[in-house]
Amino acid sequence: MALLKLAALGALGYVAYRYYQHQESESESAPAFAAGQPGGENFAKVRDAGPEAMADKPRREWDMADQQSDESFPASDAPGNY
Repeated sequence: MALLKLAALGALGYVAYRYYQHQESESESAPAFAAGQPGGENFAKVRDAGPEAMADKPRREWDMADQQSDESFPASDAPGNY
């Protein structure tokens, strides 16, 4: 009886996993991407630079350092003139 319960629990977990994978594959863009930005087949999932490519608009006006820092992502070094 315990083996049957374990098998049923395993089957339920598999169905839940497949449902989750299906839901994840249906979303075509990453949460950080603005509408119209490519993100579906983008392996690295890196959006274009600039506030117009962001899903959530910045709360304040961007200055030159913000723009250059965004353009240098995913590099580890910050821009030299900030």
